[in-house]
Amino acid sequence: MAATTDPVDRPGAAALAATLDVHFDDPGLLERALTHRSWAFENGGVQPNERLEFLGDAVLGLVVADEIFHAHPEEQEGRLAKVRAAAVKSESLAAVARAIGLGAYLKLGRGEIGSGGHDKDSILADGLEAVIGAVYLDQGFATAYDLVQRLFAETLSELAERGAALDYKTSLQELAAALHGALPRYEVSERGPDHLKTFTARALVDDRDVGRGEGRSKKQAEQRAAREAYLALKAAAEADGRTVALD
Repeated sequence: MAATTDPVDRPGAAALAATLDVHFDDPGLLERALTHRSWAFENGGVQPNERLEFLGDAVLGLVVADEIFHAHPEEQEGRLAKVRAAAVKSESLAAVARAIGLGAYLKLGRGEIGSGGHDKDSILADGLEAVIGAVYLDQGFATAYDLVQRLFAETLSELAERGAALDYKTSLQELAAALHGALPRYEVSERGPDHLKTFTARALVDDRDVGRGEGRSKKQAEQRAAREAYLALKAAAEADGRTVALD
């Protein structure tokens, strides 16, 4: 079957460039950034966005690190690392991607379209990184820096105020070790078909069930269980007059 491709300057890509407020000297780079491997596979001989995603991931990490380093001169390395990790995790990237309507521009194969791929966190996050990589290649680091700064300003501001919520699994591990001399463990179950799985996680400390959570991925369910467990252990410790300060 012959490959089917859209024109490089199709209205969708041009509209996205306008939304990003970035001029592309080579619009083909933006097209490639929007091309998921499922579409590339179905249309033979087309480059997917994975290499641009790899590059964009590195650019994003550097810009975020630079931003939080200069915005929080008194913070220690561990705290800065938590903010950076929270900012570049899949859920955070997907939220930014949704804010600019990125899903509507992505070129996906029929299978991914049928399973709701235009709104999957992983696909949105990878697509956003690929777009950042395309901007970097086409317009240089300064323009890519400006784009990331604009897209992530609200996210970074919010994360800087969130304390333990940056990574509840790490916070629960620290708290459980301090209070009970034990590390938490997780038991995860799943239900539903492959494309609509729901995961349920239990967080246990000293074999006691101290938190539960559900999510569309194992990682998300464990984070939600860790959040519930962290808050429960912290409240119990404070009720007993024990001060907890781990953030």
